[in-house]
Amino acid sequence: MANVIVVGSQWGDEGKGKIVDWLSERADVIVRYQGGHNAGHTLVIDGVSYKLALLPSGLVRGKLSVIGNGVVVDPHHFVTEVEKLRAQGVEVTPEVLRIAENAPLILSLHRELDAIREDGSAGLKIGTTKRGIGPAYEDKVGRRAIRVIDLAEPESLRPKIERLLTHHNALRRGMGLAEISVDSIHNELTEVADKILPYVDQVWKILDDKRKAGARILFEGAQGALLDNDHGTYPFVTSSNTVAGQAAAGSGLGPTAIGYVLGITKAYTTRVGEGPFPCELDDAIGEHLSTVGREVGVNTGRSRRCGWFDAVLVKQTVRTSGITGIALTKLDVLDGLDEIKVCVAYELDGKRIDYLPASMDAQARVKPIYETLEGWKDTTAGARSWNELPAQAVKYVRYIEELIGTPVSMLSTSPERDDTILVTDPFQD
Repeated sequence: MANVIVVGSQWGDEGKGKIVDWLSERADVIVRYQGGHNAGHTLVIDGVSYKLALLPSGLVRGKLSVIGNGVVVDPHHFVTEVEKLRAQGVEVTPEVLRIAENAPLILSLHRELDAIREDGSAGLKIGTTKRGIGPAYEDKVGRRAIRVIDLAEPESLRPKIERLLTHHNALRRGMGLAEISVDSIHNELTEVADKILPYVDQVWKILDDKRKAGARILFEGAQGALLDNDHGTYPFVTSSNTVAGQAAAGSGLGPTAIGYVLGITKAYTTRVGEGPFPCELDDAIGEHLSTVGREVGVNTGRSRRCGWFDAVLVKQTVRTSGITGIALTKLDVLDGLDEIKVCVAYELDGKRIDYLPASMDAQARVKPIYETLEGWKDTTAGARSWNELPAQAVKYVRYIEELIGTPVSMLSTSPERDDTILVTDPFQD
């Protein structure tokens, strides 16, 4: 059986939550491998909505769920999200949830710094969620982070906080802010330590043991590949690697254990926050996609920018993530449109190109080149077989496959998990 990575092939919000939930019934272990609680996933099960940010989606199904070392963990948010799930009747215990001992922690000082930078009147606005994700990753790379395992070693915690604050208090002095005391951070951590430590484990070892025992492992990505810190629309990106390759580094399970990469792909394009968006629509069609698609962020409540499907971008992420097949979502949002456009290439300074440039200035100048397809009037919502889809909808799907060079493995036709057309089971070799 193949172990499967689920990765967003656009700028996030592609509908990964439902697909992960759908696949988790076939999986034995579900792993989060990057990001933090800036990732919003919504699961709809028997009419009940479960909104997750940090916790793996498999918890709702009672599957072993793992938070890998590539994730930055806000300990207070962790406790809050666990309690919220329990209030909805979901059993959350150390038997079904494990956290990597070497995962870095998000502290209050990270959240404050994130907000100060984003709200500042000067400089470039990235469009962060202000949840401290970026500053926490900075401390990890700077080798001064407080990690989950440090909560289990209270005798050495204070010197580690002192080292961290040497950096942060220097920043705060430069910004004219009051310095933070060691005691305040120490208290912040010790008051929550006992609620987290029961879940802490050697995740890399758990996953290797499960792999050797023949377990099916599902890796759940957050955000989308176009927000990758290396391969995305830099600097308007997140602070982690979101491409599929991060699943290995962010969990401790080697890349040879991966068998299939499923790219979750929306039938049109959306983006939250700042940054380039060649196919963005500021017209009635854009408003239609936003309204019908209910394009509002799960965690932030921010409206998403909407536009036509961009085959250039998706083809590029197919390559950078090694995507085997895609799960196409929200096809029903296009129902009723007279015509549908697809971006097949860009124009940059009078030249046709088939990729998104790395340059921020060039990304802002590219113009989409569209092909126009006939729309369909019949609904695709709730379809569970190809025969239930309008002919023009099938033509649209096949055209997307041709443009991005990758087959559609799954087709989602509503938020309900069973409204899914399966072409290829990713867990089969």
